[in-house]
Amino acid sequence: MPAIKFRGVDFLEFDALLSDDERLVRDTTRKFIEENLVPIIEECNRAGRFPRELVQPMAELGYFGASLKGYGCAGMSNVEYGLVMQELERGDSGVRSFVSVQSALVMYPIYAFGSEEQKSLWLPALQKGEKLGCFGLTEPDFGSNPGGMRTRARKVDKRYVLNGEKMWITSGSIADVAIIWAKVEDENDKVRGFIVETDRPGFKADDVHGKWSLRASVTSGLSLQDVHVPECNLLPASSGLRSPLMCLNQARYGIAWGGVGAAMACYDCALQYSLLRKQFRDQPIASHQLVQEKLAWMITEITKAQLLVLQVGRLKDADKVEHQHISMAKRNNVWMALECARMARDILGANGIADDYPIMRHLMNLESVKTYEGTHDIHTLILGSSVTGIDAF
Repeated sequence: MPAIKFRGVDFLEFDALLSDDERLVRDTTRKFIEENLVPIIEECNRAGRFPRELVQPMAELGYFGASLKGYGCAGMSNVEYGLVMQELERGDSGVRSFVSVQSALVMYPIYAFGSEEQKSLWLPALQKGEKLGCFGLTEPDFGSNPGGMRTRARKVDKRYVLNGEKMWITSGSIADVAIIWAKVEDENDKVRGFIVETDRPGFKADDVHGKWSLRASVTSGLSLQDVHVPECNLLPASSGLRSPLMCLNQARYGIAWGGVGAAMACYDCALQYSLLRKQFRDQPIASHQLVQEKLAWMITEITKAQLLVLQVGRLKDADKVEHQHISMAKRNNVWMALECARMARDILGANGIADDYPIMRHLMNLESVKTYEGTHDIHTLILGSSVTGIDAF
């Protein structure tokens, strides 16, 4: 069967809703993914290898901290940033995860909560890809309930001593710096953020092995045993659990766009395959009603997801977005993408499990994306609380 090349997915003239600059950002990223990631991603997935050779090219295209202003950052709009995330995840969720962490979970907290000295020191280096970062919030026993974290920071003279464990940390073992969230004993266990250089004594990162998902992404556990950091490494404007949750909102926004990209990849592959694959009286399987029903569902849900995330992006650019808007987009779009991957796998039959096609890789990746940055159920409760005014956590 001929190689299937992505053709784009736009049923309802979605592109007409984008500005010339937004389309340019999307098309530039799409070209980069087609030329640089698509040819190597299946090998990376097989080997469980992060394509580190793409870090510098992505930095040069301005993908790190793309929506931040100053410090060498691209200053993209939130919609432009979202379109970058869409195309990155169309290539692979693990690569989009890496960029999301570098941008939304490392650069953003320094940008939002850091001192001018911290911003000037770290943001240009992170933007250029000269330094890589990770975000340490989740712990082995606390995922959906980050407020239960056990990591502690104790102030001694003009430094802090950190102790604790973090788990499921993207880029943990390749990071030069970690944003670690800990409860400060001297502040009644208030959650604060710390910039922790990963070469400090007592800091250790070990990779998670045996993953069936996000295999082209580095996932680690972090251990901090009496890690000393100077007082100036505290993010001064971080205050309480609200601070890391603000960071997660930035990441969830990008994930909502990324889900659209993964769904587009699966749908377009399944559509082209169904037109080429012939069964029963030498007819393409696209001529069968059950296959058409699947394709109709997929394109309808993708189109709805495109409109949803575009409106959230417009609200974000107007500084009107609320966390529940982002929860709706993340919850819906990742669920939609996972269903599209499953339907696409069904259309491809046995070929759907082979990495000649991207379907099974996207399906396995999306199982993780559905869980991290707030599970599907947690976002359901966030929406329920928003519409009823009653917390059900």
